[in-house]
Amino acid sequence: MTTYAYLGPAGTFTEAALRQITNDLDTLVPYSNVTAALDAVRSGKAEKVLVPIENSVEGVVSRTLDELALGTPLVVTAETTLPVTFSLMVLPNHVGKAITKIATHPHAESQCRSYVAKNYPQAEIIEMSSTAAAAKGLADGNYDAAIASDIAAKNYGLNIVASNIGDNQGAVTRFVVAEKPGTTPAPTGNDRTSLVAFIGIDHAGALLEILTEFAKQDVNLTFIQSRPTGLELGHYHFIIDAEGHIADPKVAAAVEGVRSICEDIRFLGSYPRVGKSN
Repeated sequence: MTTYAYLGPAGTFTEAALRQITNDLDTLVPYSNVTAALDAVRSGKAEKVLVPIENSVEGVVSRTLDELALGTPLVVTAETTLPVTFSLMVLPNHVGKAITKIATHPHAESQCRSYVAKNYPQAEIIEMSSTAAAAKGLADGNYDAAIASDIAAKNYGLNIVASNIGDNQGAVTRFVVAEKPGTTPAPTGNDRTSLVAFIGIDHAGALLEILTEFAKQDVNLTFIQSRPTGLELGHYHFIIDAEGHIADPKVAAAVEGVRSICEDIRFLGSYPRVGKSN
């Protein structure tokens, strides 16, 4: 059996995504935040971890990107996606009563902003580490309402007062499976290669130099994000997703080209891509 760490508590969208990967629910261990979940693999408490990395509406999950780029190395070996819908929930004895405090995760709040502004313009938004943590806190009586998933309402005995309240009805979140370095899935013909490029000194044309290496090999990029290294102002690295597998000659050549012009690169893995095929 494979032990999976994931962003908890029970009832998060991450858990729902993980259920798409494994049916062995006894080996799923929730952690309170992304860092703790990733550290469970680093310390050997779990073999694999599932964490969110980007949302089609809100964008990247910064903590996940920073941990993969700067933390003790892990590699991505798989990904999955999950349509995300949100519900407003309250305690059974609070149905019909005033709502002045609503708890949820910041990404959920941003995706339900119009609904909250229209229906509860005076409500205080309380940020939580996950939507399920918001539901759990509501069950403990810490505030009036929570925005979370339907499964969280079921898990914590809450009443849903409004369903599907997101501003964008087609929201999707991408999650990645990470584990200790040493495992690279075999090419499937529909793969993604992820890496981090560290430039030595920020200078004009630095990003163009990196992009040119992929363009020369006719390798398409599906994702690129700059993040601060934390060393000083103006010092950045780039997280890059490219179509193809590191075993593909063109992808390998592009990565080596990037390596030759950067201070350092970190290989984050080649793994089967969900969705569009090459």
